[in-house]
Amino acid sequence: MSNILSIILGGGKGTRLYPLTKERSKPAVPFGGKHRIVDIPISNCINSGFNQIYVLTQFNSASLHLHIARAYNFDSFSRGFVEILAAEQTFDHSGWYEGTADAVRKNFMHFKTQKPTHYIILSGDQLYQMNLADFLNKHKESGAEITIACTSVTRQEASGLGILKSDKNENITEFLEKPGPEKNIDDWKIPPETRTTPAGDGKDYLASMGIYIFDAQVMEDSLNNTFTDFGKEVIPDAIKKYLVKTYVYNGYWEDIGTIRSFYEATLNLTELKPNFSFYDENNPIYTHNRNLPPSKINMATIDQANTSEGCIINNSTIKRSIVGIRSIIRQGVSLDGVICMGADWYETGAERKENLNKVIPDIGIGENTSIKNTIIDKNARIGKNVSIGMGTVPADGDYGFYHVVDGIYVITKNACVPDGTVI
Repeated sequence: MSNILSIILGGGKGTRLYPLTKERSKPAVPFGGKHRIVDIPISNCINSGFNQIYVLTQFNSASLHLHIARAYNFDSFSRGFVEILAAEQTFDHSGWYEGTADAVRKNFMHFKTQKPTHYIILSGDQLYQMNLADFLNKHKESGAEITIACTSVTRQEASGLGILKSDKNENITEFLEKPGPEKNIDDWKIPPETRTTPAGDGKDYLASMGIYIFDAQVMEDSLNNTFTDFGKEVIPDAIKKYLVKTYVYNGYWEDIGTIRSFYEATLNLTELKPNFSFYDENNPIYTHNRNLPPSKINMATIDQANTSEGCIINNSTIKRSIVGIRSIIRQGVSLDGVICMGADWYETGAERKENLNKVIPDIGIGENTSIKNTIIDKNARIGKNVSIGMGTVPADGDYGFYHVVDGIYVITKNACVPDGTVI
């Protein structure tokens, strides 16, 4: 019987998602109103029957530890677990993780105690719903020693991804990292015999999704060196030594590693038919159960928006927006294209009285405030009569309690926006 060990790569500093990663690791960034990004790969594993899961991270991991400890508790009979392995000093290793492959190598002492037959490597910042059990079955049936999950892409999309060349038997023969538009890669097109999308759709190339299955011994042998990165070093070297196969995934897949991609993927959840669905009962996305009350909505106009539990929305207009847990939105507020991550607690009457003494707004969004094209991180205090995003967007940069990234306003975690502020 196979014993599958799932390893979720938590990434490095998450600089492309800054300032959302200023005080938390990338997998811990809130997503969709009530979830965290890490819930996506963990749920894919659990729904596929893979219950032995490690998350590798090293930066700002405190909130991730807390979330996983609260959200994922298996019974004593399942042998399941979700554990974080942050970089640690040992007698053998004293430094940080130097890359994705180095992170796995430095944790073999933990992995080997589970006696895995296979390792599945997953990314902590991608949005998809894949049947990983089918992925494993195809790996074993094909006789492959390594299988790489791939998706079909256009030539333009190929420029920023790792591209694979395969033969008519689905064997990977070469790997090319991020070929620029100037490079001729016509001979890298998918063979007609293995094409899984309609001819003429423009998706002529296979891109690596950064999701791999390794036979356990092959994984250990592949990392018996100084390689630090899977995509740039381990996979190109392995193709020369082992039988490496493709597994083509034709469903929705999105790398949400930048502010722009995060913003667009999150707001897409409000569409009538979103690319990523939280409404599949057979493949739920798990998270921390907070036992919050239902949201209270009084005389509000809400169109194409998702509201999470525990919110209070009074006489406001909300359009194409995500409203996170415990959001307090007061009367006269207008939100358009806003991701509001909500709050970690409700303020008490005594705390609100103290806010008056300090002349700071309560947590939430104050009366008669209008906001567009903005991500509002957790626990933000936005005052009355504030205007954000109604004028010309300034250049990308750090403006104190807010940043502009990819033309999108980001109100930082715990920020305080005074009454009457215009941004």
